[in-house]
Amino acid sequence: MRSATLGHIPNLPEKFGEEFALELFKRANFNRHFEYKVKEAAEKKLFTIPIYLSIGTEFNAAVFSMMLQGYKIFGQHRCHSIYLSFGGKPEALRDELLGLETGCSRGMSGSNAIQAPEANMFGHSGLMGEQVPIACGAAFASREPCLTICGDASVEEDYIYPSLGWAATEKLPMIFVCEDNDLSILTKVSVRRNWSPANVAASMGIPAVDIADDPWVIAYHLETMKENLPGFLNIRSVRHLWHAGTGVDDVPEWDRYQLTTAAMEKLGLKSKMSVIEDENKERAHAIWADCLED
Repeated sequence: MRSATLGHIPNLPEKFGEEFALELFKRANFNRHFEYKVKEAAEKKLFTIPIYLSIGTEFNAAVFSMMLQGYKIFGQHRCHSIYLSFGGKPEALRDELLGLETGCSRGMSGSNAIQAPEANMFGHSGLMGEQVPIACGAAFASREPCLTICGDASVEEDYIYPSLGWAATEKLPMIFVCEDNDLSILTKVSVRRNWSPANVAASMGIPAVDIADDPWVIAYHLETMKENLPGFLNIRSVRHLWHAGTGVDDVPEWDRYQLTTAAMEKLGLKSKMSVIEDENKERAHAIWADCLED
């Protein structure tokens, strides 16, 4: 069931507090302003590669980075915000998208398979869902905690579930996330399958939840799951732009950015958020200014 309130837990913003909310906003808001500049650059045809924007899922990445510090990161194709939230250098991401040697992957990864040692983030070849078994191998070899993120189409690939089974058998220190936007490019889940990835993970003995993209609900479950890994989160998310590119498919089902900032304003944080946003806008503009000058 797709709903903006799936898995809702009352009063979580108050329980996590103002400091948590402001840091969450700072990271997600910068992600959004950086991506707006990427969108602008794409529309000016500055890129020669497909661009996968994370507008709509900025808070997912922000809360992952706050709750899973020290984890090895294996991101999916829509991973700009993941890279930025976990401490990647925005200038290096800009250069990566432009195909420059100064990019975080020397211009070789592009938008969809970013690797960045400074963010403890590991890339892949671009094969859909490939990051999941790679992450399992890393967790098995190192016994260090790993986060791997895929989409609701990738989770259908036949190498995902053996990876889950191996993680369950070996009790690997892993968090699996499926960012479920109900779309494989444009094909809805209901056309593709009649099963839930969270239920499959749970059948293997992995603690699993099916929740909306409320960052406080995500934080609550990550905090709980970290004590009993592996864990699996199916997060009902909404992309606001095309699968690849800058167009719009339809009116978004819900706007998590608006819902989250409204909750923060109820905490009395509006003026502090305004200051942070001004700083983030200025920072994103400075990073992209030379590229976007006419």
